Amino acid sequence: MATVHIGKADFLKKVWNFEADAKNWKFLGDKPAIVDFYATWCGPCQMLSPVLEELSNEYAGKIDIYKVDTDEEEELAGVFGITSIPTLIFCPKNGEPQMAKGALPKEQLKSAIEALLK
Repeated sequence: MATVHIGKADFLKKVWNFEADAKNWKFLGDKPAIVDFYATWCGPCQMLSPVLEELSNEYAGKIDIYKVDTDEEEELAGVFGITSIPTLIFCPKNGEPQMAKGALPKEQLKSAIEALLK
């Protein structure tokens, strides 16, 4: 499975419907997910992208990896207070999401994914 580019409509269905309940996080996915907030012109984002593709293949069927273009989805970026990119949101099946800023190394991402799967 490859990473999936999503916009607001898909985000509301697959991740969190903040329009229905903006105060309470309720993850809607059937498996843990990572949401990558990025921009096409961002150098660190471009470096992170192939790593996320590799991880989406390594963990196919276990996690979903979504990509949100902050230039196209300013409202989504605003909901999470995204001020620097790349920013990753790690969404466990249960519990609160965790945010990480910057292009993390693959091993650190794998550790975060393993934590999501527990």
